[in-house]
Amino acid sequence: MSTQPLYRRVADTLRNEISSGAFTPGARLPSERDLCERFDVSRNTVRSGLNVLVSEGLIAPSQGLAYEVRSHEVFNLNASRFENLTFPQNGDAYSTDVTQAGRQPHQTFRVEMQPAPAEVAGQLRISEGATTVLRFCHRFVDGVPWSTQATNYPMWLVERAPRLAEPGDIDEGTTRYLAGIGVEQVGYFDDISTRMPTPEESRLLQTGSGVPVLVWRRTGYSSDQPIRCTTTTLRGDLNHMNYEIGNLAALDGEK
Repeated sequence: MSTQPLYRRVADTLRNEISSGAFTPGARLPSERDLCERFDVSRNTVRSGLNVLVSEGLIAPSQGLAYEVRSHEVFNLNASRFENLTFPQNGDAYSTDVTQAGRQPHQTFRVEMQPAPAEVAGQLRISEGATTVLRFCHRFVDGVPWSTQATNYPMWLVERAPRLAEPGDIDEGTTRYLAGIGVEQVGYFDDISTRMPTPEESRLLQTGSGVPVLVWRRTGYSSDQPIRCTTTTLRGDLNHMNYEIGNLAALDGEK
């Protein structure tokens, strides 16, 4: 006889049915009453099982007492090509990559002066609280919140590159703009971690309960000093990240 809690049996069965396609994205699960009859358990047991799936980001409450299977169309992000000037782009890397994937990019944007938080100041080698220019993007793929991106630039660089402080996007992308005025990013350091979102991140990214975020911090360097610190926060359920390093001729079966 199984010692597994009954609510776990409910959750595991429904999870397997979602994974197998028995319930497709956007489909509604049976009512709590129907699930009680199906599993021969109480309504509290069914609700506990459903809450497990809510915490995993698989379902979300819908109208009334119904639950709906969440849509998870994952976007594949190649982090080694992102902002790489050797790859052809029309505009910034985000718009180019999303468009080339056959999907629709959209972003809102703001620019403001901001004291450097401790972690940013450390990366930029400036004093904590020193003024930086923050360029902040709230990005969407096919109308669904995808990420936020916050880039801090030190003031010495803004004096050389005044467009960084202008309240609008830079069509060719900031990395290309800087290269065009002689401040070339020759390398970057990436730090990647996962955690649960803050309340503000949950609001902006519309994450379900239990869905983590992927925090990708990239510090860009010229030949002699750091020039920017970019923190991208991505929904953990909608993103897949990869890198290309070295000679990958064998990857495509080439000889």
